[in-house]
Amino acid sequence: MKDKPDRTVDCLGLYCPEPVFRTRMELDNMKIGETLEILADDPAAETDIRSLVKRLEQEIISINKEGNTLRILIKKIK
Repeated sequence: MKDKPDRTVDCLGLYCPEPVFRTRMELDNMKIGETLEILADDPAAETDIRSLVKRLEQEIISINKEGNTLRILIKKIK
């Protein structure tokens, strides 16, 4: 996998439901095989985005947390 995602959604400072809403909009506009990076600091973002990705049948590549910042990489597979 390449290091640089195809797209990044910066949701830092945004709270539910904004990170999930923006993730959904971005995924809807992506091509199969592209990767999306989500940056968020909302405590609910990890759970919410995991649920969204599962519901949309996409793939979470990684979830990393540094301090309060969450970085989620998602691959569009459908």
